Amino acid sequence: MGRNCLIWVVLLAFGASQVSAERDAPSFENDVRPVLKAHCFHCHGEGEELASGLDLRLKRFIQTGGDSGPAIVPGNSNESLLVEYLTSGVMPPEGTELRPSQQEIQRIKEWVDSGAVVLNDEPESLPSGFYVTEQEKKHWAFQPITSPSPPMVNGTVDNAIDQFLLSKLEAVGLGLSDRASRTRLIRRAYLDLLGIPPTPEQTDRFIADQRPDSYSRLIDELLTHHAYGERWGRHWLDIAGYADSEGMADADAVRSQAYRYRDYVIRSINSDKPYDRFVIEQLAGDELASLPFKNMNAETIDLLTATGFLRMAPDGTGSGSPNTNIASNAVMSATIKTVSTSLLGLTVGCAQCHNHRYDPISQEEYYQFRAIFEPALNWNSWKTPQQRQISLYTDADVARSAEIEAEAAKILEERETKQAEYIAATFEKELAKLPEEVREPLREVHATPAGKRTPEQEALLQKHPSANVTAGSLYLYDQKAADDLKSYSDRATELRGTKPVEGFLRALTEPADTTVPETFVFFRGDIDQPKQAVQPGELRVLSSADSTIPANDTSLPTSGRRLNYAKWLTSGEHPLLARVIANRIWMHHFGTGLVNTPGDFGILGAKPTHPALLDWLATELMTNGWSVKHLHRLIMTSRAYQQSSKRNAQGQEKDALQQLIWAMPVRRLESEVVRDSILSIVEKLSASAYGEPVPVMADRTGQWVIGQENLNAGRPGAVVDMKGDQYRRSIYIQVRRSRPLAVLETFDLPELAPNCTKRAKSTASTQALMMMNSSFVVEQSESFADRLITAQSESENQLKLGWKLAFSEEIPADVLEISLQFLADTKAEFVEANPEQEMVDELSHRHALALFCQAMFSSNQFLYIE
Repeated sequence: MGRNCLIWVVLLAFGASQVSAERDAPSFENDVRPVLKAHCFHCHGEGEELASGLDLRLKRFIQTGGDSGPAIVPGNSNESLLVEYLTSGVMPPEGTELRPSQQEIQRIKEWVDSGAVVLNDEPESLPSGFYVTEQEKKHWAFQPITSPSPPMVNGTVDNAIDQFLLSKLEAVGLGLSDRASRTRLIRRAYLDLLGIPPTPEQTDRFIADQRPDSYSRLIDELLTHHAYGERWGRHWLDIAGYADSEGMADADAVRSQAYRYRDYVIRSINSDKPYDRFVIEQLAGDELASLPFKNMNAETIDLLTATGFLRMAPDGTGSGSPNTNIASNAVMSATIKTVSTSLLGLTVGCAQCHNHRYDPISQEEYYQFRAIFEPALNWNSWKTPQQRQISLYTDADVARSAEIEAEAAKILEERETKQAEYIAATFEKELAKLPEEVREPLREVHATPAGKRTPEQEALLQKHPSANVTAGSLYLYDQKAADDLKSYSDRATELRGTKPVEGFLRALTEPADTTVPETFVFFRGDIDQPKQAVQPGELRVLSSADSTIPANDTSLPTSGRRLNYAKWLTSGEHPLLARVIANRIWMHHFGTGLVNTPGDFGILGAKPTHPALLDWLATELMTNGWSVKHLHRLIMTSRAYQQSSKRNAQGQEKDALQQLIWAMPVRRLESEVVRDSILSIVEKLSASAYGEPVPVMADRTGQWVIGQENLNAGRPGAVVDMKGDQYRRSIYIQVRRSRPLAVLETFDLPELAPNCTKRAKSTASTQALMMMNSSFVVEQSESFADRLITAQSESENQLKLGWKLAFSEEIPADVLEISLQFLADTKAEFVEANPEQEMVDELSHRHALALFCQAMFSSNQFLYIE
């Protein structure tokens, strides 16, 4: 807590000094226009009508004024109507979200008093409506990606990343920290790339390997491990907004086929599929695939599965939404947010109802961007999730299913024949027990279908119920016959169970050879107020000569809009795609991105701490076949990544926030890694990969836990055997929006709104309580103790092995001494409390050792990557 307070003091001091410096020369471009754009332009400059004749887009316009005269008097804020209206709350009106803050108003006042300075020459004329300034066009993220040369530095390094970092460190008298120990390095690498810690054997082998390239060999080895795709697939699923349920409605309908997209992501990452191809397939896989989508080969299935990326948005249109038009447009809106924040690092969705208040994105451009996806997500011809499913059944599957059904029908025919024989024989037996005079009439009744019997026949049957032998009552007369008939039914059922299972793809496809729907700008985002039609297009600040998107590509059976956009996006000329993913990869290795707002590279987003390094990484990615594994190798073999996480006084004094990376940042494990690491250590983690998700249900206390729901009259029934699936990796656990798994939720699951570009990092008492009281943690701590007892007979050796399993290093001598004393004291307390307990020595030792294991699981050393 003390360290956090220090950080805030430094922040406030830094902020105060910056404000003091800036207030010497406030300018229209830096201080005033951003505030007016966010709060006032929609009425005074960018709207269809100019309210009160006042245009606030240029300082010259403000000084000229509107219907009430000049809005400012440079040098005198007290005589300036703009300041008066802002201060009094007249405009924008009090009580609205459009009100600027008091600090912003004060800044405008200071600007007027200092002479209303502008930094650049203003244009002589300005067309009405949306206007992008030269300063906005020059925003760093909108500039072409450069290929900077690594700077010269004093330190001796052989990795360009270190050169970029050292150039800034040396400028303030700092350098990189010493290398971390090999035990810290291997644990760091395993957790970063695989999401599980190394075994003692793996640690020992690495430490014993004295070859100069042993560390780089380790990285190469880990990048070929299947768990790599599961670890890094989870990162991508966050930004894709992956979920196994639709959301939007209380029912939260399950997406039974969504897991195929999750598996596609894992396979793609493991194979190091070039990132440009990865993006193209997800945006337009269906436009790459061959029609028709029947009898599909593996490649076509893969391409269609990839478009699940565009089907991850919450979608309540299949759950009886009262207004399908509103619900379908909500899906489109969420999809655009996912695409733009994940791939572009821009909040394009903020321009849906009005021009973006901060970034140079007009409302019209939002709908031009939307037009790229409209043909496949046509709200005027909407398809529910069920209607969008693509069957994986082939003609061969259909034929085989028909063959099996014919065989099953034959068995059931035999059953019908046999059943008729049994009923007839049983009827005659029962008839023989009745008086002679009723036998023939009853035969007539028996031969007459139930619905055609006369009242007299019904009365006769009621008088002699034993003669009412039917298929439903046969077992009452002849159990052996009933059992024989059941065997026929069982055989047919078993045979039908061998039919090829019809799977489906949750994919996005665009109807072929149909009229392309028009896209309209919706006034204030209201679908009932369409305005002008627009054509598909890239955002203007990102456009180039190569960014034109045809409205209808005649070379394709579809409009081709998404495919053409994807090709432009991955052309190498787009200023954002490579930067955004390079920054994201850096973030997952260092805890913080070079841009600390990975989903917002816009005006309000953080500026890059090392812009040249970011561009160099982006260039490295593109020029090396868009290989993500190549970036991993570069980053993880840098001295920066391998340095110790230990802080020092000089670094704290000059860069307390560690933005210059003079030591390796300490990072808390994500929730999934905490669970998976625990299961790995106790040797329970299942290696089972891919396939349907592990279900989540409510336990008797109402917590969401792993399990197959088995309700009996609304109450939990018998526990269903999960057959080991409860120990699968966390990426395979069902992500149901309304059912966050309790053991994961505590440590900050991704908030899908509709996707998650950066997870929250909270420190809360509930996390400590979960590690103390969770049945999962308690049970696995006991399993950990059992493993140690099985492996080693002596307490000292058990503690040594446990420490190495949990922390990948030898237990320090003083810690070992304290831990042995803890075991002795805890055992004594247990024996004293349970004097009559059988096998009390064994039980007390297991109890004490389990508590020690739980303490290790709960420690910062386990929960953080150093």
